[in-house]
Amino acid sequence: MPRYLISFDDGSMDHIPDDDWQTVSDEAHAVVREAKAAGIWIFGCGIQRQRASIVGTDGIVSDGPMPETKAVVGGFSLIEVASRDEALAWAARIAKACRCAQEVREIMYDPES
Repeated sequence: MPRYLISFDDGSMDHIPDDDWQTVSDEAHAVVREAKAAGIWIFGCGIQRQRASIVGTDGIVSDGPMPETKAVVGGFSLIEVASRDEALAWAARIAKACRCAQEVREIMYDPES
């Protein structure tokens, strides 16, 4: 079955008032519980807002982009569903719960993973 990455950019949830965060968290966790119950959930999380470290092919580590200067992933979900339409439907549920648009991309199949 195809796997999909559902993600949103860092800063996409900055518009949410502090008083609403518990509700957003509760609603997002409810969608995750439903996805787990449906057997389609692989993994998901938010990503700490921080500068990335880039490790080159030569092993040299350099500072990566700052979230304020370049679009970076702020959170993601990995799901395994039968079709892109089903992935889009789950993304819509996540978008509603998280109060921000979600990007949906199919993950390339790799028999080793």
